[in-house]
Amino acid sequence: MAAEPSDRRPLGRTGLLVSPVCIGTSPLASMPEHYGYEVGRERAEATISAALAGPFNFIDTSNNYGDGAAERSIGRVLAAAGGLPPGYVLATKADADAQTGDFSGERVRRSVGESLERLGLDRVQLMYLHDPELHLTFAGAMAPGGAVEALAELRDQGVAGHLGVAGGDAAMLGEFIATGVFDVALCHNKFTLIDRSAEPLMDDAVRRGVAFVNAAPYGGGILAQGPDAQPRYAYEQAGPAVHDAVRALQRACAAHGVPLAAAALQFSARDPRVTSTVVGVSAPSRIAETARLLTQHVPEELWAELALLAIPPAG
Repeated sequence: MAAEPSDRRPLGRTGLLVSPVCIGTSPLASMPEHYGYEVGRERAEATISAALAGPFNFIDTSNNYGDGAAERSIGRVLAAAGGLPPGYVLATKADADAQTGDFSGERVRRSVGESLERLGLDRVQLMYLHDPELHLTFAGAMAPGGAVEALAELRDQGVAGHLGVAGGDAAMLGEFIATGVFDVALCHNKFTLIDRSAEPLMDDAVRRGVAFVNAAPYGGGILAQGPDAQPRYAYEQAGPAVHDAVRALQRACAAHGVPLAAAALQFSARDPRVTSTVVGVSAPSRIAETARLLTQHVPEELWAELALLAIPPAG
């Protein structure tokens, strides 16, 4: 059954209620190396304003999106609006130093401080440890004085309401949520129409009462636009097997009169293990468009066809 934009779901054990779609802001940081296009400041701020006024109440950003550009845009919009709207949930992420790769406890504290300054806030409801697999071992992150201890101290001080861990390594995310420190796990590009490899993590999160947030249901755009318009999957050049699989998905959707993007988004949003799905937006019109895709009718027989077209785990 399709979710409604106005639905609100419990974010695990946090006590927060969030919409089935979370507005992702990485495209608004103007990172053409990932997305193939630039986004200017005026358009970025107009998009954030549309997001705050729209049907979704959950927005996601990060310290390192465009060297802080996304957070600065959000901060300017929040300042003009008089703060975060009531009931709105803002998540950002603590990041390693982009120049040195340092992801020590001290770097975490600096990252959080930078984010709060850009956002114009003294606290955020949700703070993620971002992409630890790129810079740390699990043991290194958990070591005394390390990144996780620093985040926990910031939570205890009230700077972060709740903690999450976000990344692309589902197995490593599973190690983190097993510690009991984290209330939310965000995984990107691992639960899509062509890749179901996050499912063990999703099942584990449900058992532990940890919210699972699914990011990048379009795989960076290929599952919205098709391989001819966007040949990359998960920010890397995709091979023939991925292109062939997506073209098969396109044909199946076209036969039922359903946009591929609607099927890709609803595949995530309709799964009861997924609390919210992060959708990156690049223009104000994308807010209403995402709401339409979320409520587009998708016949049950199409879901059965799409299930047969996913790439096996070994692929």
